[in-house]
Amino acid sequence: MSSKDATGSPPRTALDRRTVLTALAAAGCTAALAPVAAHAAEPSGPSVKRQMRGVWIASVVNIDWPSRTGLDPAAQRAEFVGLADDALALGFNALFVQIRPTADAFWPSPLEPWSEWLTGTQGQDPGYDPLAFMIETAHQRGLAFHAWFNPYRVSMQADPSRLDPRHPARTNPKWTRSYGGKLYYDPGVPAARRFCQEAMLDAVRRYDIDGVHFDDYFYPYPTPGSDFPDEETFRVHGAGYADKAAWRRANVDLMVREMRDAVRAIRPNALFGISPFGVWRNATTDPRGSRTAAFQSYDGLHADTRGWVERGWLDYIAPQVYWHIGLPVADYAVLAPWWAEVVRDTDTELWIGQAVYKSGAAGQPAPWQDGKELTRHLTLNATLPEIGGDLFFSAKDVRADRVGDFAAMRLAHWREPVLGPLPARLDKRPHLPRPVVRVRREPSTGTAVLHISAGAPGSRHGPFRYAVHRFPTDPGPRPHAGHATLVAVVPGGARTTYHDDGAPAGCWYAVAAVDRIQRQSGLSRPSR
Repeated sequence: MSSKDATGSPPRTALDRRTVLTALAAAGCTAALAPVAAHAAEPSGPSVKRQMRGVWIASVVNIDWPSRTGLDPAAQRAEFVGLADDALALGFNALFVQIRPTADAFWPSPLEPWSEWLTGTQGQDPGYDPLAFMIETAHQRGLAFHAWFNPYRVSMQADPSRLDPRHPARTNPKWTRSYGGKLYYDPGVPAARRFCQEAMLDAVRRYDIDGVHFDDYFYPYPTPGSDFPDEETFRVHGAGYADKAAWRRANVDLMVREMRDAVRAIRPNALFGISPFGVWRNATTDPRGSRTAAFQSYDGLHADTRGWVERGWLDYIAPQVYWHIGLPVADYAVLAPWWAEVVRDTDTELWIGQAVYKSGAAGQPAPWQDGKELTRHLTLNATLPEIGGDLFFSAKDVRADRVGDFAAMRLAHWREPVLGPLPARLDKRPHLPRPVVRVRREPSTGTAVLHISAGAPGSRHGPFRYAVHRFPTDPGPRPHAGHATLVAVVPGGARTTYHDDGAPAGCWYAVAAVDRIQRQSGLSRPSR
């Protein structure tokens, strides 16, 4: 997602790219489905069984996908398959894909036009259903698919006449405001808020998504010397509020709470979460704030991010802590512990948004140039048990990995396989049959080849993933699925094959089925 620096300025976005394999080879490793070799230069901290390892795939202005407008459907599909394959190979377990970047759609929406970032022309049918294709592609690889929506942004330019003639922003001009060179729906207009909710919920109803994701854009980032032009809206709808700022926060609160309720009613197992700007308030403004001197989302965007956690409105929060350790105005080493304290003793998961786009980018300060900043971040995270994983912005910068920062982090912190996160409200006993496993050894290499089947008679699709456990000796008829024995988490299906290269002679295997929610079955009967 396109975020801001600590002062509210737009970020730099690097344009040069290298392939994943080139980047990893330069760092002394290769992408593989097997767990990363354990020879990291820095310790990875205590082992964890579950962790979010997510990557953002941005579509606005063709940041990540499609790489440009006008690609034919086959080329678009091939690009996305490449992104999904790379994500799986690099150890990610979730994709956060932008499907409504500017009040438009990456699916055949009855409410909003096709996105211009597909064909170059807003409203032009791309010739297939991108959202259906992307979800299927992700799920075939055991990757969770989180649908990323921008609630109120209408256009990256300010002229309504340049929108598709059928665009709701043109047919309902009283809903929109031009500000800072862009066009927005006014969050204070109840009809506009309800429309935006219905436009997003259309995808939630019709597609088998794993989550609904908002980023940091609610009220727009302020333009110096200019206020968002909603004085008339406040006059009409702001009765009972002490000031416009409190009313604006109430409008954003309504969007968040009502979307949470609607998502859970429509798709109870889907997660709802937000990735806000990394600073709620500074301690100099509010003693509950962080020891920072940065832009404040509570005041500047009217987003009470801390309040949403305290009220239990989110399954997760993923603050964009896009700054290096030691930055005086917004120190990562200050903000990560502050957010850990915010979620402590709540049911809200905490994942940290990581700025891989800054690694090695021109103009970034020295900490982003040595190829070790992301490793330092995750080393700190490992001391904070409330942090349950990370999201990386964005896919093209993970691929570029200009100074090997992501590769070094991966070697240091992702060498062990993990299951995906399992929020407390969904941690219920799954109805999953135990898989069936047959093991054979390749005589020439000693590689253990596991043939895994779903275990359910007549199963066509099978579980979402398989968790493969390896034991040095016979674990008995009812082995325990501890993290120490987990050697791989692989895509599921009715039948799958896993190669355990270099497996010790005489070891035993047992496999658990994993559903889309990340709940496990019991282990299969051990085999060797």
